[in-house]
Amino acid sequence: MSKAILVDTTRCIGCGACVSACKEANGLPQNEDTTLTAETLNIVESHSGVFVRKFCMHCQDPTCVSVCPVGALRKTAAGPVIYEESRCMGCRYCMIACPFGIPRYEWKLVLPKVKKCTMCAPRQAKGLQPACTEACPVQASIFGERNELLREAENRLRQNPAGYVQHIYGKDEVGGTSVLYLSAVPFEALGFPANVPHDPLPMYTYRVLSEIPNVVAVGTVLLGGIWWITKRRAEVAYAEGEEKGTPKASDG
Repeated sequence: MSKAILVDTTRCIGCGACVSACKEANGLPQNEDTTLTAETLNIVESHSGVFVRKFCMHCQDPTCVSVCPVGALRKTAAGPVIYEESRCMGCRYCMIACPFGIPRYEWKLVLPKVKKCTMCAPRQAKGLQPACTEACPVQASIFGERNELLREAENRLRQNPAGYVQHIYGKDEVGGTSVLYLSAVPFEALGFPANVPHDPLPMYTYRVLSEIPNVVAVGTVLLGGIWWITKRRAEVAYAEGEEKGTPKASDG
């Protein structure tokens, strides 16, 4: 079953325990970056007093995976979108394609790689939960099966309709994600893109690519037709010239 994380921003106190735990689990320096970087894969932002975590959304059908030409990114059945550094060639297509602007690049290194949260896939493989959810002192972030977390989120919305925006962000966005959010304020006020489609973004690529054979076929027929008409006109003009006694170009 696919795992997920539910982040309830109404419970977050902005303590940063999740950030420190993430850095420790990934062997990253305990600096105080305020934005996502190659050394900070999880941050806590404050939007008018509302705290919200930002990290990889682990899409169900990830755009980053679909654009990676060397298979360095892969969606696992367990939920995480993992990154195989040894395969990465540094093209950064994933950074451009991600609708949430998550992947970061090691610009300071001679041989840079892409960095992003992997939902602690190595810990999950050992039967542990992600370091960030384990460290949260108020359970503003909880870990579990995606279907169960969706039911939990729906229960919270029903039990406190005035306390939440009646929407689970990540349930349907870009085909669904493995990180889900609840909020008392509109999600765009927390810096989330509000106009992302509900279809998985790779579907748009597949639809365009699926039409390419038809476009090529039609284009070939069209160009062939133009060539034939042009050639036929030349033949007719030549024949008419001969009938009228017009000298050929080769006759001088």
